[in-house]
Amino acid sequence: MEKSSLPSDQLLHLQRSGSPYGQFPHPDDPFRFIPCTSTTLPPALDDSDPEKSWASLFDPNPDHWNWGNATGEQSTQDDDPYAGRGIYLCGYLDVPLDYINESEPRIVRLAVTKYQVSGLAQVDTAHFNAYVNPSAGRKSERTIVIEPGGPGGSGTSYAWRAAQDITKRLSDGKFDVLGWDPRGVNTTSPSIACFPYNADRDRWAMLTGQYREVSGSPEAQLELADAMNNATFRACWEKHGDLARFVSTASVARDMEEIRKALGEDELTGYLVSYGTGIGQTWANMFPDSVGRVILDGTEYVRDHRLLGGFGWTALDNATDAWRDGFLGECLKAGSKYCALSQPRDSETVTLQDLEIRMKKLVVSISQRPVAGYIESSGPSIITYSALVSAIYGAMYNADSWPALAQMLYELEAGNSTLATAFLDHSEWEYDPTLPSPPSPKPSTDELGSLVVCADSYDAPLPPDGLVWWQSLWANMTTQAWISGNSRFFNVFPCRHFNTYWPQPAEVYRGDLNHTLKSPVLLIAETYDPATPLRNGRRLLNEMGKNARLIVHHGYGHSSRDKSTCTDTIAKAFILNGTVPEEQETPCFADEKPYLYGVNSTSVDVQTAAAKDPIQVWREHIQELASWDPKLLPRR
Repeated sequence: MEKSSLPSDQLLHLQRSGSPYGQFPHPDDPFRFIPCTSTTLPPALDDSDPEKSWASLFDPNPDHWNWGNATGEQSTQDDDPYAGRGIYLCGYLDVPLDYINESEPRIVRLAVTKYQVSGLAQVDTAHFNAYVNPSAGRKSERTIVIEPGGPGGSGTSYAWRAAQDITKRLSDGKFDVLGWDPRGVNTTSPSIACFPYNADRDRWAMLTGQYREVSGSPEAQLELADAMNNATFRACWEKHGDLARFVSTASVARDMEEIRKALGEDELTGYLVSYGTGIGQTWANMFPDSVGRVILDGTEYVRDHRLLGGFGWTALDNATDAWRDGFLGECLKAGSKYCALSQPRDSETVTLQDLEIRMKKLVVSISQRPVAGYIESSGPSIITYSALVSAIYGAMYNADSWPALAQMLYELEAGNSTLATAFLDHSEWEYDPTLPSPPSPKPSTDELGSLVVCADSYDAPLPPDGLVWWQSLWANMTTQAWISGNSRFFNVFPCRHFNTYWPQPAEVYRGDLNHTLKSPVLLIAETYDPATPLRNGRRLLNEMGKNARLIVHHGYGHSSRDKSTCTDTIAKAFILNGTVPEEQETPCFADEKPYLYGVNSTSVDVQTAAAKDPIQVWREHIQELASWDPKLLPRR
C-alpha cells in the first residue's frame, strides 16, 4: 500500500471525524463538496459564517450518504461495503451577482451536485495509509457539466435523476457528471419565487391560464392574464428588487465559465439540453477558448430569443406533427396490444384519419363542456380543455408516456374519466396537501423562467397597438399549433411588463454565433421535437460553420431520448476522444418505435418498465417534466 503523504495533524483530524472516508469538505476544494444527505442544502446568503455552517452538515456515517448503484465490479478482497459505487457529492460555488460592475458586493451561491464515478476511498487510519484503493475517490479526467433546460430547470435535480445514465451513455462510466441550479433556480441563492406559497400560484393559474379556445371572450381573458402578469412582476420587484437584471442567459453563461475554472479543467466538457443549448451557444461564443467536448441536444437558436415573443412563436413547428405522425400514427402501427387507441370502436379497422377525427371530436366536446371526474384522493374534479391539451403537449416531450396517455384518452372517449382525473390531479398542482409541510416551506421558483425569457428580449421594440398585437399573436400561435400554441404564448406574454420594473439587464449577449472555437461542438436536433424544431439546429449549424457538426436524430420526443445506437456511438466517441463526424450533417435513426420500446428485450428491467401501471408512468413523466422545465406542468 502507498504510504500517506498527508501531514500527521490532518490524519489525526481524519481519525477524529468518525468517518472511514475522512473529513469533508476537503481543504481548498472550491465547491466544498460533502457527501449528499437529506440535509445538505447550501447555507443562506445572510449566514455570517457559511463555511462553518456548511461543514457542520457533514454526516460521518456513510450509510446516510447517497451512493450510486452497485456496478457489480466490487472487489471481494475489499472490506469497503461501498467499493465500486459512485457517490453523490453536494456543494456550492459563490460567484458575482454582477460580473460587469466590480464594485457590486452581492454574490450568487450556486448549488452544485456532482456524481463522482470513482466513489470514495477509505482512509486507513490504523496504519496512516491514505488510500486503500488508489483508483477510488479521485476526480475523473473530465467532468461532464449538465443543464436540463427551462429556463428554470434544476441542474441538481437533473444530476440526481440522470447522472448515472449520462456518464454510462456518453463515457462508459468514466467521467464524473456535475449539475448546478442556475441563478434564481431551486436551491441556488438568491432563488426567485414571487408567490409566498405554491397554493397561491395554483389559485391564480386556474383563473388566468385558460386557453384561448375556451376563454369565452379572448379579449377579456387577455386583459385578465395581462393584469396578473403585471401583478406578478410587481411582486417580483417587491420581493427581489433588481435581481431580475442579473438572470439573463449571458450571466448564466458566465456562471458556467466559473464552474469550469473551479473544476480546474482547461476546457469544458458538457451535455446541455433544450434551453441549456441556449446557455451553451452563448457561453461558447463568449469564451471560445474554453470550449472542449460540448454536446448541445435539442437545439435552440438563441437569435430567436432576442425577438419579441420569439421564445414562443419560433418553437411551434413540430408539435402537431408529433401528435399526428407519432402519437396517433405509431399507435396504429403498434396495434391494439400495445396502444389502446388502436382498438376499434366498431367492427371496422381504425385508420389514421378516423382516429384524428375521433380525438378532435373528444377535445372539442371537452372545450364545450368539461367532463366530471372523481378519485378518492382528491374528491370531485373536472377535466377541462386547457388541462387536457396541456397534458398532451407535455406528453409529446417523452414517447415513453404515450401508452399511458393513449389508455387515458381511450377511456375518456368511452365516458370513463377516472384515469384522466388521476393523471391531471398528479400534474396540475404544485401544492400537494397530502405531503407533510416542512417547517419553512419554500415556494417553487417558477417566475424565474419568465424573467430570463424577458431579460433576453428586453430591447425588442414593443408594438404600438399594445394588446391588439398580442391578441393577434395568440390567435396565430393557437391556429398554427393547437397543442403547443397556448403554452408557448403564455411563456412570452409577461414580457409586455418586464421593462416597467427592470429597464435594462446587467448584460445580454448580442454578438454573432460564429466565433472560432477551440473545439467544434456537437449539435443534436430531432425531426419530431415538439419544443426545439430541427430547423433550429440547421440554422445554428449554418451560422457556426466549421465550429459545429449536426446529428439529425430521426425520432420522437424532446432531445435525443428516443434511443439511437447511431446517435449514442457518435456522442460517446466525441466525449471520450473528441472525434467528430467528417460530414457537417449526419442522419441517425431511433432503434425502436414508440409503444414498442423493449418489447423484444430480454432485460428484466426493461420488461418491468413496460409493465408499469399507467398512473405510475404518468407520475414519473410529470416528475421529469418538473425537473426539466416547470412551465410544462399542465394547468387547469
